[in-house]
Amino acid sequence: MAKLPDFEALAIFAKVVELRSFAAAAGELALSKATVSKAVSRLEERLGARLFNRTSRRLALTDAGQKLSARAQRLLADGEAVENEALAQSVSPRGLVRLAVPMTFGVKAVAPILPQFLKAYPDVSIDLHLSDAMVDLIGEGFDAALRIARLPDSSLIARRLCAVPRHTVAAPSYLKRYGRPTHPMHLAQHKCFGYAYLSTADVWHYSNAKDEQVSVRPAGPLRVNNGEALLPAIIAGLGIADLPDFIAGETIRSGEVEAILDGWSQPEGAVHLITPPGGPRPARVEALGDFLAAHFGSANRLKTARRASR
Repeated sequence: MAKLPDFEALAIFAKVVELRSFAAAAGELALSKATVSKAVSRLEERLGARLFNRTSRRLALTDAGQKLSARAQRLLADGEAVENEALAQSVSPRGLVRLAVPMTFGVKAVAPILPQFLKAYPDVSIDLHLSDAMVDLIGEGFDAALRIARLPDSSLIARRLCAVPRHTVAAPSYLKRYGRPTHPMHLAQHKCFGYAYLSTADVWHYSNAKDEQVSVRPAGPLRVNNGEALLPAIIAGLGIADLPDFIAGETIRSGEVEAILDGWSQPEGAVHLITPPGGPRPARVEALGDFLAAHFGSANRLKTARRASR
């Protein structure tokens, strides 16, 4: 297997050529003169050719050194340009952010506020990926993701943005026809709709003020991979669903559906900003994270975003 080029030695050689002095190159690179000399000697040994003719008073390029110097100097300039660009991006927000967001939350709550962010950061662009499936941030090359759940232990870095209440809901017509469940265990006798990406694998967990814990595995005629797709069937009076407030909240307030199981609640989820481990993160990712945290920092923000989407 071929070895990589000795980029360090080539860069040091280019700097010596530029300054016509081993000592001057050592001073500019903050290296010892011995280190600079060893790097050039290492390069000469690797190439099998002398690059400089050196005397106590004069430093001159050989024919091999002349042929190599232009390319080595271009390599050094390109390396400095790449590094400077990366440093600029880490200090000033610019470049592309790949962001993964659950479908309905992305459409209702995130998309309406992106124009504000893009106006504030004109050098940043966003690739918004909308899907309820849990993406592999590192494997799929995402800079960040929003997840709405109780998060398992993970090496990923999570920043909590806001709470997301959940509601177990049914239409008045369903309740009139089949009766109103008053205990989670009653759900076993009802038609309940499922959500494919539920973090607890089709199990609904409830608790009450007495700290009683109940887990049920309801069943019914419809299962979806996007929570909003359940609303037509719920409103039509065909079953019961457990949905987050950003999906069910408006229909509860309009009276199209009702929250049931008074006195019982499911563990409250939250919106989290997830980023890969390691750091520091690019300024563009930090800027977007701070923007989302400021916007969703209170429960009222979710209602504002829903109203803005209508």
